[in-house]
Amino acid sequence: MGKNFKTIDTAVIRFAGDSGDGMQLTGGRFTETTAIVGNDLSTLPDFPAEIRAPAGSLAGVSAFQLKFSSKDIHTPGDKPDVLVAMNPAALKVHQKDLIPGGTMIINTDAFSKKNLNFAGYETNPVEDGSLDDYFTVIPIEMNKMVTAACEGMDLSGKLVLRTKNFFALGVLFYMYDRPLDATEQWLKKKFAGKDAIIEANTASMHAGYNYADTTEIFTTRYKVEKASLPPGTYRNINGNLATSLGLLAASEKANLNLFLGSYPITPASDILHTLSSWKHFGVKTFQAEDEIAGVTSAIGASYTGDLAITTTSGPGIALKGEALGLAVMTELPLVVINVQRGGPSTGLPTKTEQSDLNQALYGRNGEAPMPVIAAATPGDCFFAAYEACKAALTHMTPVMLLTDGYLANGSEPWNIPDVNDLEPIEVKFAHEPNADGDFLPYLRDEKTLARPWAIPGTPKLEHRVGGIETAENTGHVSYDPENHHKMVVLRQEKVNRIQNDMAPTEVYGEKSGDLLILSWGGTYGACRSATETLQEEGKSVSHVHIRWISPLPKDLGEILIHFKNILIPEINLGQLLRLIRSEYLVDAKGLNLVRGRPIGAATIVEKVKELSLIHI
Repeated sequence: MGKNFKTIDTAVIRFAGDSGDGMQLTGGRFTETTAIVGNDLSTLPDFPAEIRAPAGSLAGVSAFQLKFSSKDIHTPGDKPDVLVAMNPAALKVHQKDLIPGGTMIINTDAFSKKNLNFAGYETNPVEDGSLDDYFTVIPIEMNKMVTAACEGMDLSGKLVLRTKNFFALGVLFYMYDRPLDATEQWLKKKFAGKDAIIEANTASMHAGYNYADTTEIFTTRYKVEKASLPPGTYRNINGNLATSLGLLAASEKANLNLFLGSYPITPASDILHTLSSWKHFGVKTFQAEDEIAGVTSAIGASYTGDLAITTTSGPGIALKGEALGLAVMTELPLVVINVQRGGPSTGLPTKTEQSDLNQALYGRNGEAPMPVIAAATPGDCFFAAYEACKAALTHMTPVMLLTDGYLANGSEPWNIPDVNDLEPIEVKFAHEPNADGDFLPYLRDEKTLARPWAIPGTPKLEHRVGGIETAENTGHVSYDPENHHKMVVLRQEKVNRIQNDMAPTEVYGEKSGDLLILSWGGTYGACRSATETLQEEGKSVSHVHIRWISPLPKDLGEILIHFKNILIPEINLGQLLRLIRSEYLVDAKGLNLVRGRPIGAATIVEKVKELSLIHI
């Protein structure tokens, strides 16, 4: 049967189903295949907030969105062109996001009266015509299809039905002209020794592909050409893996042992799991019973000369607060990784948010300044982690790295860097007394204000550090008011001097104009995409992304004053906005949406026009 091929630049698809339907796995396989084909891509896994939500419930819906393109892209897309809905709850939750005229592929076998009622439907939307005026609806009896495809196999009916996600995958592989062989090889490796499972999933995937090929419903196939990416060796990578690799690269460049002391917490747990498997690189991991034990073990490791790391999310940062104050006062290098998630307390553990900037900047008692750096993309987590380590070791200070759930779990093609191209990290341990035969643990480097790093047990370098205020140079306990003031100022100035290591701030677009869109962290992609859209419309719009938030770049103030308007999109209620307003006395505007998901580029464009921040 002949089908029309239509070449398109970009496509956005979303798989959605119950948390047990394998949507993350399905999305992951489509992503890997798309990376092999050579498209640029960006993903947004969307896990249910209630891990043990009842099957078929709205709270238990799991989704995976993927945008892929022949052009350079920055986001996983605002709205999908195709929605695969494996049950009524998935349709109910995600229908509103599908573009008008978009395609719905629906597993009608899951649309029983019980499941419809559970999802809040009074009638079956597939049968009552309520969808037909707005979408192209493709109903498929997936349960029956996979049962037929797996007939005669030595598997229970329950296990056979679990292959329906691969049927849906096969349909999408056909629609977008993706090869099957990479997934076939993955199945053989993943389920080695379980031949029946390999055979069933492979058969279901082929059944989906062949169904789409032979049915008259699919009249058009879509082709997305290979993207023109910079030369290099690429792999698909998510933020947590990139962060882990960045830490390992820093330890190798610094010639230090890597120690991670952490309590496993969503969505940061994968960093602990990944690093624990790299013992052959000399990595030491300690899975603590609580957050305080995790951070204090890392401080101890730093004291003894390791590159020390602790990982967590927002609630964990709250618990680590006192220990982080100790790290500030002892002036030991420590990297604190905060993979931000939604809401206070338990909140929305699987949903993304830029919720912890205030806490990162000010969430410790006393004057306890810490440098704060934020990653921009999943792949950038590698470089942000590396830079955080370099700053901690160079300036002898704890550093906080902010990522978020979207960056941690989202993925993109990553041009694997040459380790030789990374900036060197020089570590100088103290080996000799530094003051006429004495050792002064707080005698500072003139350039960085870093104190010497002396390993306990080094002859003639006995010293005292602790959480009680220390006398300048000697480190002795001091209650002198003038000394306290001086030490507080010195610790802040030490953080400020990280500015000297920063590259000039990049302005994407003209260096003056009607509007500057200012971003930090995971909003980078949406802000850059919105800027490109507005520039293509001939609007006077530029974009600046802030990497270091404490200290802010030296040249940022000079950049800001050359724009009539400033817009700061954030997934919070304006945490950077307040900082920029107070620091530079500019009338910046905010776009603040706290929905547990990234801000879309189209939303930013709409906000710009709504506020009349540009000449129309």
